[in-house]
Order: sequence, then structure tokens, then C-alpha cells
Amino acid sequence: MLVTLDNVAFGYNDNLILNDVSFVINDGERIGLIGANGEGKTTLIKLILGELYADFGELNKKSGLKIGYLEQNGGYESGNTVYGEMLAVFREELSAVDRLSALSAELSSAVFPSREYDVLAAKIENLNKYISAKDCFDVEVRIKTVLNGLGFSDMYERIIDTLSGGEKTRLKLARLLLEKPDLLILDEPTNHLDITTLFWLEEYLQSFKGAIFVVSHDRYFLDRTVSRILEIENKHLLSFSGNYSKYKILKAERYERLLKEYEAQQEEIKKLQTYVDKNIVRATTAKSAQSRVKQLEKMTLLEKPYIPPKPPVFRFTYELKPYENILDIDGLNLERGGKVLIRNGKLSVRRGDRIALTGENGTGKSTLLKEIVQGNNSVKTGRFVKFAIYDQEANNLDGSNTVLEELWQRHVGLTQTEARGALARCGLFAEDMQKKVNSLSGGERAKLALCVLECENGNVLLLDEPTNHLDLPAREGLETALKKFDGTLIFVSHDRYFISALADKIAEIENCSINFFDGGYAAFNDEKKKKSEVKNIQPQVRNAYHRSGKERAEAERNKQKMKALESRIAELENSEKQINLQLADTEIISDYLKVNELVARLEGIKLQLDKLYNEYGEMI
Repeated sequence: MLVTLDNVAFGYNDNLILNDVSFVINDGERIGLIGANGEGKTTLIKLILGELYADFGELNKKSGLKIGYLEQNGGYESGNTVYGEMLAVFREELSAVDRLSALSAELSSAVFPSREYDVLAAKIENLNKYISAKDCFDVEVRIKTVLNGLGFSDMYERIIDTLSGGEKTRLKLARLLLEKPDLLILDEPTNHLDITTLFWLEEYLQSFKGAIFVVSHDRYFLDRTVSRILEIENKHLLSFSGNYSKYKILKAERYERLLKEYEAQQEEIKKLQTYVDKNIVRATTAKSAQSRVKQLEKMTLLEKPYIPPKPPVFRFTYELKPYENILDIDGLNLERGGKVLIRNGKLSVRRGDRIALTGENGTGKSTLLKEIVQGNNSVKTGRFVKFAIYDQEANNLDGSNTVLEELWQRHVGLTQTEARGALARCGLFAEDMQKKVNSLSGGERAKLALCVLECENGNVLLLDEPTNHLDLPAREGLETALKKFDGTLIFVSHDRYFISALADKIAEIENCSINFFDGGYAAFNDEKKKKSEVKNIQPQVRNAYHRSGKERAEAERNKQKMKALESRIAELENSEKQINLQLADTEIISDYLKVNELVARLEGIKLQLDKLYNEYGEMI
């Protein structure tokens, strides 16, 4: 057991946040922590980290437990390069390799037999065991695997201080994965990842040796990475075995069971009390009535099952139906900051389409949505089209306004009762009305922006990451409303659950082109995987027909040369490994002449490998 909580309670001043919380995190376990915004998820994490202390109960951690923690916006500042920062994780491993080389050189010149020789031999033996256990020779491969997977393949030499906030958070995640803590705590790790990177992270976490404790609103991510769900609800913690989809079923079953038990007990209490009321004063039945009183007194009363607050209810409507052709993009060229995003882009949108815009971060998805609204010679809009756009950062809101003012000033035709009613339906209540927009949490700002969007009555909704900052009940409420919306929908999202639920077409921005796929998200992913497999397996076959005989012959010679290099490198690497194993052997280490011979061979192999690595790198 890594962490144990037993009847833990915590509160700020007189405000109880968590009550009677008990659970265990076991070695290698995968746990997802969910709950509505403000329920205490971050508080629970801080208790585990030791940044807060429980008011009641006990919290125990395994001695020497190594915890890695990724905050929601938990990047860091450093003047180091991206690659240099990752190398720092392996300072001890790299130092061990350097010490082995130095000790091997000392051993080759030491007198045998001698006390100095024996000491050096023992040090080398211990060092080789450490190097083998820590995979010290694989450091570079491990670093590149994680950096490339998290989208840093072309950023090795970037100074960390020049990265964006999202990139710094991703880099912090990369470092944590390389550090391999016993317990990895991730708070919304998917916020700054594009879909390709999300898939990579899910695959990587499946092979992660330590325990994972993740807070996430990404239902697809939870389904693929966790085997237990912990939910904070009404200050208490509930545990459900399985992933998020299984949790939804078990939670509903639990509620139904508890409600039936509660109602059955209430019915039993009513019957007993009715009998007592009728018979307690009668001499002939007083004794039996008294026995029922004792039954009532001994009964352990069940609490009525907690009903969580209703999630936001969004409603998207429009007044005027547009013509069939909503949007035609032809020959669109987009450039921002000197970077070409889209070249000769084409896209046709018809009334009722529900299109998800996908693509890696920085490809221009958000920019395309804004371009559609602002107008462009390459963008033709159909008759009676009325756009309503949702900005993921809610930059269109006036921070100096109160919540009520922000909605009212935009829609002066609403009465105060109508405005307050619309805000309350979207999850903003009486106590929120006079809050300044600048003081709102991310979730509150998102709900306000969605309420404003509703009142626009657009027949074409353009949504840029609409689920960001929303907790799970709010996300599901938004999904429900958009499923009922019979207008046209074009949206950008990294929430794959959300995309799967809503999109019937996919427009992917890739290599400066808009690639259209007429089908849902699952079919789109299958198609992408097939293309990826063809691209990886048969690149030479497809290109062979477009080259001259001389070029094909040269390509074949290069192919054979690379194959020979790979074979020779593998052979030398195996020899290097065998020599290191021999140098760790206590019998061999005592043979002065044998050790000298092995060290000399090892140095020669390293020189050959360096030369072959360079030669191979030039051919790739």
C-alpha cells in the first residue's frame, strides 16, 4: 500500500470540504478521481502531497514514497534547453557511465595483484550492477521516446523560458514520466494535448510501472487508463470498480438500490408507527404496541440517497432557417506570424452538418473558425446564415461587467427575470449575479459564455473547445443540448468522447490542407490507422514507380548498405553488452590480464560504434 486514508475530514474555517474519507492507493493501481468543480479534488491531492493536514482521521504514506505531481498549469521556468532539462533527470545514471569508463581506465593501469586493483575491481562490479538495474545505456532512447511522443521532436534545443504555458506543462509531464515516481498524480493532464499526443500518452501509461492517480474530465482518457473511479460527492468519497463507462452504470445501480432500501424502510416505519398510534392506549394491545416502539427505537435509520445538484441545462435555438448551402470554402490561404497554416483550403458545409475540426496543436483550427466569421474572399456564406461563435478563452466577455450585466447588455430585450432564469439554467445562481466576470472561475466563465451563446440564436454554431473548464455534469449537459440542436455545428475539440457523441463528419487540418472525411469519429480513426500502416510498411513500393532505373538501383544499394550497417551495429552492441557482463563477473575481475584485454576491446568497440552511428545517421 502506497497511501492510506482512514476517516479523514478536512475543512477551511467552518466550511467542511471532505468528511469521513477512506481509501487506499495500492502499488501499480490506476485510479481516476472525479467530482463536480469545487467538490474538493484539489484539496484531496494536497492532503496526499502533505501540503495540507487532515483535521480528523489518519493519512499514512509508505516510507520513502516518491510522488510525481503534475498541476493543471504546472510548467516551470528554466534557462536550460528542452533536451538538457530531460538529461538532468538522469544525472546519476550518466555519472555512473562516466565513472565506469574512468574506473576501467584506472584498472587497466593498476598493478595486479594489489590492494588498489582489488578495490577498483569491486567498484566496477558494483557499478555494473547499478548500470544494469538502471538501464543507464538507454537514457538517450528513453528521453527521445517521451519528448517525441509529447510533441517536442523539433524542439530539443529550445530554451524552456521561451515556451508557451501549455508547452511548459507538457514538458513537466515529460519529466515526470522519465523520473518514474512510485505514485504519479496528474491533474487534468490532457488539457494541453492534441489528439495524436493523447493516444501516445494513453499507450505509454499502460506500460508505466508505478501507480497513477489522475483527476480528469476527459471521459475517453479515463476509459482507457483507469481501473477504479473515486468520486467526491457531497463531501464524501465513493469508490467504483472499473473505468468511467462502468462507473456510470454502477453509480445508477447504486442509487436505485439505496433508494429502494430507503423507501422500504420508510414504509416499514410508517406501518409500525400507525400500529403504535392506534393501539398504544388500548389495554389489550398496549403490550404489542410497546414492542413495536422498541423496534422503532432499535432501527438504524437510513439516509435518503443524496441527489446531486441538477447539471446545467443548455438550449440552442434559432429563428430563421438558412438555405441548404451553409458555407463554401475554396482556395483559402491562411498565414499567422509568418507561418503558413492552410494552403488552397477547400471545405463545403451543408445545412444540418455536424463537423469536428481536428488536427495537431498549432495547425490553425481556431484561426479557421474566426476566419469564417470575419469573412474572406475565399469563404462564401449561404443566405440567412447566422453564426454564433464560442471562444475557448471567453475573450469576448467584458471582465469589468457583473455576470448579470454581461448577459443583459448583450440582450437588452430580456427582462431581469428572464436573464436570471437563463443564467440559473446554465449553472449560475443568485449568489453569482453580482460577481465580476474577471473574478469567475474557468468553469463559471465557460457557463456564462455558453449562456451568451444561447441568446445569440445562431443557426450555425462555431465552437472552439467548448468543454474546456467544464466539469463532467456540465459537459454531459452540453452534449445533450447540442444533440437536440437541429442547426449546423462546426466545432474544435480535443474531447474525443464529445467528438464521438456529436460529429458525423470530420475535417482534419494536416500538412496545410483541409482533409474532409464523411463519417463519424470512430470510422475516421480506423481510416487514419490504415493509412498510417500503409505509409509505414510500403513507402518504397509506392515511390518505386516514379523513379528512374538509376535512382532505383541507387536506392537499392543504400537499402543494402543500411541493412549491413544495422546488422554490424547490432553485432557490436551485443559484444559491448557481453563484455560488460564479463567485467561484472567476480572470477574474471580478479584476472588482471583478462580485464586489460576486455577493457581494450570495449574501448575499440565504442570507437567503432560511434563511427557507425554517425554513418547511419547521415543515411536516414
